[in-house]
Amino acid sequence: MHFRPLPGPRGIVVVYPHTSNWDFVIGLVAKWAMNLPYRWLAKDSMFRMPVLGSWFRWLGGQPVDRSAPQGMIRAQAERMHAASWYWLVITPEGTRGYRPNWKSGFYHLALEARVPLVLVSLDYPNKVLDFTQHLWLTGDREQDLAAIRAAYAGRMGKHPENAAPIELGERRREPRQEP
Repeated sequence: MHFRPLPGPRGIVVVYPHTSNWDFVIGLVAKWAMNLPYRWLAKDSMFRMPVLGSWFRWLGGQPVDRSAPQGMIRAQAERMHAASWYWLVITPEGTRGYRPNWKSGFYHLALEARVPLVLVSLDYPNKVLDFTQHLWLTGDREQDLAAIRAAYAGRMGKHPENAAPIELGERRREPRQEP
């Protein structure tokens, strides 16, 4: 594992590529090794399971109601600034399977909260977990995406065919319909 001190008391850890369930296990071990109380978001249905939900919360998980995204970015930014230390881990692909783009929430949250990103890469072929790439977003979407792509260049997940291209999808305008 490669680590550089975090650039402040608050920020967003962007983990890419996220192509395997093993990524979660590796992330937990890294969290414990660094002894840092990172938080992470997951769909609220994962937290409704009797024992697992409590365990996920103990691990730093926070449920997200994906059917009501209005105001979520601002509320999360306020949560970040209300705490003396708040680092949030996000996998912008949102799933381990292939997607044509990244979800854009992390980007909008970083701009709203005015916090840096730590671009963490999982590079399975080289057995490296890298926490050394730090980035403050400019608000120029193309410039920011170019910097993000450069930080992740050459990194490969466990299942490289499932890695999403580093392109931001548009924000959802209507609530998600859960099955």
